[in-house]
Amino acid sequence: MKRIALLIPALLLSATAFAADPVKKSGDIYVTTDGMTIYTFDKDAANSGKSVCNDGCAKNWPAVAAPAGVSGEWSAITRDDGTKQLAYKGKPVYTFAGDKKAGDRNGDGFKDMWRLVKD
Repeated sequence: MKRIALLIPALLLSATAFAADPVKKSGDIYVTTDGMTIYTFDKDAANSGKSVCNDGCAKNWPAVAAPAGVSGEWSAITRDDGTKQLAYKGKPVYTFAGDKKAGDRNGDGFKDMWRLVKD
């Protein structure tokens, strides 16, 4: 019984750590946990806590949801609709509707305003 009591906090800690990893590295870029490429938008100001990509823009560039507990270079902003969006180095991050499968990078350089998220 003592082993189970000791194991439960360890499992909770590992689950918390996993939940705080909303993205992963794929080569030289970051992608969502299901492999979809993420991007930043040049019109978003770093550390403003805001996204300017709303309404029609957000249909083509869906916000990456921010889980609780992100920290370090990853943070969360609150969108106009009240949802939490993930940000990298203070810039909100998005996926692109034009990327149909994991690994697609069709949004890179789109209208010279959308950038891959890299270190």
